[in-house]
Amino acid sequence: MTLMGFDTFRDVDRALEQSLPHNRRTWALPIEAFRHGDEYTVALDVPGVAMDDVDVRVERNVVSVRARRNPLRGPDDEVLIDERPRGEFVRQLYLGESLDSQRLSAALTNGVLVLKIPVDASSKPRNVTIASSSADATAPSSDVPASR
Repeated sequence: MTLMGFDTFRDVDRALEQSLPHNRRTWALPIEAFRHGDEYTVALDVPGVAMDDVDVRVERNVVSVRARRNPLRGPDDEVLIDERPRGEFVRQLYLGESLDSQRLSAALTNGVLVLKIPVDASSKPRNVTIASSSADATAPSSDVPASR
């Protein structure tokens, strides 16, 4: 069986990339982010990456996600086509003051890393109770005669 692929621009790009020592290219992780109620959800694609090769860190208001994907082939395998990106994948997210980075959670399922970031309770809108004073401000003063 023969596998062949022809794409001149991709072949040149791949040859240049593979000529770099240890394939040091860093890739950006594709992302989807949305808010639902009092929680933000961020989904990052990390196909073919083992859970042990994913690192999620929070420092102050910055979430850093790093993932590493190694090739499946061994050193004695003959490469026919190699179009799969590998190496280190990185994405940084800057969180606003209204988000609770202490309660951030992460789950990896089917090659998708999902981060859940709740809105900080102190940032949620709340009703303020208005206290009444002992003297009713709307009552007429005793110096003004009441109208009849």
